[in-house]
Amino acid sequence: MGSMEVHEELLRGQAEAWQLMFAFADSMALKSAVELRLADIMHSHGSPITLPQLASRIDSSCPDIPYLARLMRMLVRKGIFAVHQSSDGGDETLYKMTHISKWLLHDSELSLAPMILVENNQWLLEPWHYLSQCVKEGGIAFKKAHGCGIWDFASQNPQFNNLFNDAMACTAKIVMKALVSHYKDGFDSIQSLVDVGGGTGGALAEIVKSYPHIKGINFDLPHVVATAPVCEGIFHVGGDMFDAIPKADAVFMKVTV
Repeated sequence: MGSMEVHEELLRGQAEAWQLMFAFADSMALKSAVELRLADIMHSHGSPITLPQLASRIDSSCPDIPYLARLMRMLVRKGIFAVHQSSDGGDETLYKMTHISKWLLHDSELSLAPMILVENNQWLLEPWHYLSQCVKEGGIAFKKAHGCGIWDFASQNPQFNNLFNDAMACTAKIVMKALVSHYKDGFDSIQSLVDVGGGTGGALAEIVKSYPHIKGINFDLPHVVATAPVCEGIFHVGGDMFDAIPKADAVFMKVTV
């Protein structure tokens, strides 16, 4: 390899290192879009929207429009939103949704908004600062960051508990709709089903909705099921799976990686 090729490869490496260094900015911009409900505003508007129109519907008495413009430029560059060319030849920028931003809607049947909020929350970001320490000493990053395990932390922190449960519920709905639609005969012979670590019952609700003959038992830690909504055909049971599991014809476990 000649000196020119070595030099170009070194420059590429530097550029990629910078991209990795600031990758967190993508996540923070995405989180901001969800917090500001930008997708919801566009969706309810029903047509491409101007920056002042977007700003006027943000929950703020004095939104900073130039700052919003900078955020929108980044979100457009990442494909989360798109710029719409006006048919009347006007020079005012219009914004519209994309296939990505449809997943940011808060009240959509299928949404990743709760997961985006929890994964980019300071409580779950802080443990990442302990990765190198875990390599040197072993241990669990979350415990090093917060002084206890994630389940104990959730039991002591209602706000985090609700954020985490909402995130698990939204992804459960997405996965289970796909599973139930393809695993058509798998639950026919089951009369009772216990979901171990079922959170607030989102996964089990999708199963029982398609198979109403099933008696569903949603089993999780007491502080988790305490916030679970009432759902026809589902009984919420609190406990520790390492101690005992409610009896049923079958056990279901969904693992979130």
